[in-house]
Amino acid sequence: MAEDSRNDGDAGNPEDEFRDMLKDFLAGNTNIDPAKLAGAAGLPDDPAMIAQLISQLQAAMQGSNDGINWDLALDQAKGIAERGTVVSLPAERSALEQALHVASLWLDEATTISELSGTPKLMSRQEWVTATMPIWTQLAEPVANSIADSLTDVLKQSAPEGGELDDMLQGASRMMRNVGGTLFAMQFGQVVGQLSSEVVSGGDIGIPLLDGDQVAILPQNVSGFGAGLDIPIDQVQLYLAVRELAHSRLFRHARWLRLQLLTSITEFARGISIDTERIQGLASDFDAENPEQLREALTSGALIPPKTDDQLAALGRLETTLALVEGWVDVVTAEATRRLPSSAAIAETVRRRRASGGPAESAFSTLVGLELRPRRLREAAAMWQKVTDAVGSDKRDELWSHPDLVPTAADLDDPTALIARITAGQPEPDDIDQAIEDLLNDDTSERPREE
Repeated sequence: MAEDSRNDGDAGNPEDEFRDMLKDFLAGNTNIDPAKLAGAAGLPDDPAMIAQLISQLQAAMQGSNDGINWDLALDQAKGIAERGTVVSLPAERSALEQALHVASLWLDEATTISELSGTPKLMSRQEWVTATMPIWTQLAEPVANSIADSLTDVLKQSAPEGGELDDMLQGASRMMRNVGGTLFAMQFGQVVGQLSSEVVSGGDIGIPLLDGDQVAILPQNVSGFGAGLDIPIDQVQLYLAVRELAHSRLFRHARWLRLQLLTSITEFARGISIDTERIQGLASDFDAENPEQLREALTSGALIPPKTDDQLAALGRLETTLALVEGWVDVVTAEATRRLPSSAAIAETVRRRRASGGPAESAFSTLVGLELRPRRLREAAAMWQKVTDAVGSDKRDELWSHPDLVPTAADLDDPTALIARITAGQPEPDDIDQAIEDLLNDDTSERPREE
């Protein structure tokens, strides 16, 4: 009865209503339908996943940490990858190992960039998730933190000022960051887990996801790629092996390239800020009977405002670099596989697949605000081919020896100017440039320092 009286007497007091709401929320009295909550997080209606989601949210509400739980994203991705995993047959693995050996020999004829020192690895989907998650985390962390910050800002803006709510508000803000971070981590883990079923190799997406000169092929996904192509699977395996080795050789040769790409991507991502007004609008219009609305807001990119001029400029530079990498790989692969009967048909399949992207790749683009596929790839490939025809593969590959020698966006528009510079002779880098190049190309520069 006393509680009924409190409710009746305080019904018109916004501050008391807000205090009661916070108390209930902090106490965990949310009374949420687990299936609807899983739907809001973008998870399937699976009892095990729903139980995991509830457990993680409860831990987030009770935890004192103030950050994104990326271990949760890793667990989520590995769980999704495991569900679709099929163990490769020994004969299939043996054929891929042989394809990688032949691919290395063919590449020696197409490029002066030397072979790799490491041993190529045949990865399961789960192994690919584990190996690449550190880079995925680096790309997504700025957006995840921005979402968490925006959620706490909305809570602070909605709260009455002063009074006994200050301490409670501080705890609620931390909890909102944890809950928001948990939902984002699980959503992101699902995207990476789905990507594990789409990629065929370590360099398939274009960005350097693996450390050093590591080469990786996913046998199960290679089989899926070749299914329905009416092309002998051994030719598909060989073509994809050449592409992967070419990609890895390039990043092993130009060690500065990986650092430059990842730095550019991270700088672009840090410029992303979540629109607080959109979150407020989502909160005010949120329908508890339609939790799908929350997931759509995350996965559609609706919370990420239009790119600024600085971001567009950074994105243009990033896309040019990615296009140059992918274009070079295309040209070198075409040359190395010229004796492969179905090379042209497989190359066209790769181009179509790359142009459309897979469902998980599209989800990553909207979730993080970054497209993984460069738009000027065809122009880049055409430029590299013209350079090869004009000056040969040796001079072409020398352009990767130093950042100052790499072609620019203007060279994609007019390769003749680039060819003229190569023919006339490029200026040698000065002592400072040479010292930087030596540092970036030093194997020991990537090793962790001893404490």
